[in-house]
Amino acid sequence: MSRSMWRNFAGDQQCHPRAVERPADAAELAGALERADHRGDVVRVAGSGHSFNDAVLTDGTLITLEGMNRVLDIDRSSGLLRCEAGISLGALSAEMWEQGLAFANLGDIDVQSVAGATATGTHGAGVGLPNLSASLRSIELMLADGTRMEVDADTDPEAYRAARVSLGALGVVSAVTLQAVPAFTLSGVDTVAPRVEVLERLDELADGNDHFGFFAFAHSPLAMTKTWNRTPEAPRPLSKSAEWFHDELLTNYAFWGVCRLGRARPQWIPALNRWCTKLSGSTRRVDRSYRIFATPRRVPITEMEYAIPREHAADAVRQVLALAEQPRFDVPVPIEVRFVAPDDAFLSPAGNRASCYIAVHQFEKMAWEPYFGAVEQIMRGFGGRPHWGKRHFRTAVDLAPEYPDWDRFAAVRDRLDPGRRFTNAYVARVLGE
Repeated sequence: MSRSMWRNFAGDQQCHPRAVERPADAAELAGALERADHRGDVVRVAGSGHSFNDAVLTDGTLITLEGMNRVLDIDRSSGLLRCEAGISLGALSAEMWEQGLAFANLGDIDVQSVAGATATGTHGAGVGLPNLSASLRSIELMLADGTRMEVDADTDPEAYRAARVSLGALGVVSAVTLQAVPAFTLSGVDTVAPRVEVLERLDELADGNDHFGFFAFAHSPLAMTKTWNRTPEAPRPLSKSAEWFHDELLTNYAFWGVCRLGRARPQWIPALNRWCTKLSGSTRRVDRSYRIFATPRRVPITEMEYAIPREHAADAVRQVLALAEQPRFDVPVPIEVRFVAPDDAFLSPAGNRASCYIAVHQFEKMAWEPYFGAVEQIMRGFGGRPHWGKRHFRTAVDLAPEYPDWDRFAAVRDRLDPGRRFTNAYVARVLGE
């Protein structure tokens, strides 16, 4: 019997599940779990398939939540919003705006599902703002036997802190209630500055803006900074032609071409990287918050990202860039640096500490393992924790000491999924059997 094939968004992770289920509501989801149980299948869940690693892959039952994408309730006065778990961050942001609400923070892409983004600890930028999972006020889980349970800080605080960042290892998140904030406008400024200066002023820049981050290419003396600050100005979106020119032609297609050239002529990468930063220039936009936070990202890459204690940020960035500039590595894509507030989810990479996230990337069909492995050793030296939806080489044995609440998460997992129905090779590797 032929099997369906599932691929992630980048096309570099794929699997052949025995069954692919596409429930449209909770009743159909319960039926999918019943059928999986009858077959003896393990179960994994896919949102938008935006993980870079093998977190979703299975040869059992794969459940996609694309049909569970509705907003169920919005209370404008309290800012509480109930939605199904498969809705994308972008679609939800647009609906929230029409009701005068917004996410307090978002990452630089918004195609992920709410369930997938929160389960992996996805974050934005801002020293006063935690990752997206911290906005969850309650979580509806469907367990392997079809039982639905609602967890929040009052009814089951241990399960609530475990389920916010769960890697899909506790059950299927079918719906969530999240805390929104009043809709706001952002002024987004992209510019370039000497890399040395940015690193020397890192704390000042991070503390002095609502949201701050930067990109830095190996071999270039410049950094490309991004600052987003709230403004009372009315949104002034770019014209369609200006938006296409900046977001599509320059940021995506031109850069895609430069990366292809670097792959074909690795000896040109240092010069190409310097050229990219010099030509990036400065722009300012004033628009709805979610339109400033997220932009299209079409260049095919793979990625690893680590959260380290904030106080080590500058030293870690210097070490990573020095590594990327070594002749043994060909790196035509920049690193990205952002800052995030602490939170209390058991498996949050930013759990209980102010954190700097450092992301490294590699272009498609270029060797990523040696570079990422060497960067990971630097990150481990700073007590780094990997982003759960991106590449890394860690195992449960060496991850457990990095998380003070590791055993508390394990206890919730033992309680909610004692038969290990919601597992795969990735989950077993990083959380244990």
